[in-house]
Amino acid sequence: MKNRIRVERAEVRMTQQQLADAVGVSRQTINAVEAGRFVPSTVLALKIARCFGKSVETVFQLEESD
Repeated sequence: MKNRIRVERAEVRMTQQQLADAVGVSRQTINAVEAGRFVPSTVLALKIARCFGKSVETVFQLEESD
């Protein structure tokens, strides 16, 4: 699964820690999701997308191998 979290954060000048605080997880969790090492739960994906005012499909995309 690919994601645009880093890009979305950059557009609003948000740090990983600020996003983590906003969605109730650790900065390490945000880092792992951004790097593709961790697939977020549906609830976490929805919270992240809501933070940016975007749809889940805009922030997260399935790859052919998924």
